[in-house]
Amino acid sequence: MPELATNSELKQARFLAITGIGMASTQIVGLMLSPILVALSDEFNVSVAAAGQLAAVTFAAWAVSVVSVGPISDSFGRRPVAVIGLTLLAASVIASSFAPTFGVLMGLRIITGLAGGMIPPNSMAAVADVLPADKRAKAFGLLMAFTSLSSVIGVPLVALVAGIGGWRVPFLMIGSVLFICAGMQSLWFPKSQTSETRKFSFMSRYKQMANISLFRTTLVANLLQRMAFYASISYLAAYLINSHGLSIGQTAIPLAIAGIGVVIGSMAAGFISALRRRSQVVSACALLGGLASLLMFSIDLSAWGTVAVALIGITFISVGWPTFLAISTEISGSSQATAVGMLGASNQLGGVGGAALGGAFLALGDFYTVGFFCLATVLISAVVLQLGMGIRPTNQES
Repeated sequence: MPELATNSELKQARFLAITGIGMASTQIVGLMLSPILVALSDEFNVSVAAAGQLAAVTFAAWAVSVVSVGPISDSFGRRPVAVIGLTLLAASVIASSFAPTFGVLMGLRIITGLAGGMIPPNSMAAVADVLPADKRAKAFGLLMAFTSLSSVIGVPLVALVAGIGGWRVPFLMIGSVLFICAGMQSLWFPKSQTSETRKFSFMSRYKQMANISLFRTTLVANLLQRMAFYASISYLAAYLINSHGLSIGQTAIPLAIAGIGVVIGSMAAGFISALRRRSQVVSACALLGGLASLLMFSIDLSAWGTVAVALIGITFISVGWPTFLAISTEISGSSQATAVGMLGASNQLGGVGGAALGGAFLALGDFYTVGFFCLATVLISAVVLQLGMGIRPTNQES
């Protein structure tokens, strides 16, 4: 019996490892454009603001996929969705390295978004299938922390590799890793627990969640805060290059330092989500993050001063997303997967808004206008939270 238990634990550890690598690699694909926007702008003779729309279309397609893949995964199983999603994602990323025109690259990024959106919800559902209830929370926390490291390690690595070999090389490297992940998950991802074909009956669950006022507040607030987050992180490298004369490779370390804020903010959210006045705390954090973004893009600081302010801003803005995720699972009852998918869609739509509107404001003025955009969005989110979310009931405290 001990040998059987050990074998089961090893299989679970192996499964969690390949799941984490797949999710982190997928996250890098979503964020990898930030350090190469200037290179893409030069390559295809478009403005940085126009190049930023590549991120916008990626996030838009991602949002459509992430909110739709749940019923497909439930009907056909976790393994087929994982393998097809990762294979399609790998193919689109590698093809992007050979894109001859800006239009072709944009089309490939749409495919990238559709494939990438399949991975996170399917992976989380697979973890819930494999692990007992008392181990899921810890596993989810570890996966989120590991995935967050993609912005600390993965994005700066993209900048470093692009600085050495050009912007096409990171696409080749990441696509190759994704193909390897697809192969491993085809072997070790869990099979369906049942052969019963399930109906696509998700509309009633979406309607159920949409009728919950607190959940609607959470969706809107998360959307606005993620817009500020993605606008800040998407144009940080371009700002360092244009305003401080850094090369693409030289932005690697600054981006890594700023990305640490995602990890710190996510860890802090674990404590904040248990507070009775968590909506007030999240609002305050968002406002501080928005103010830091404004200062980062507006004040004449040194390059490292800008990075320090960026770290502060990203840390505070990153508190909201995990907190909103915890709130959604508390109020969704048996529709937790639906709630997580809808919140994930608002997360990706925030990426669309942050990249697209941030680029629009940049085109209208200069980088300082992106800072004002970030502050305005978090200010509106704070108002939404205070109007729609009260003090947490005492009986929900841990």
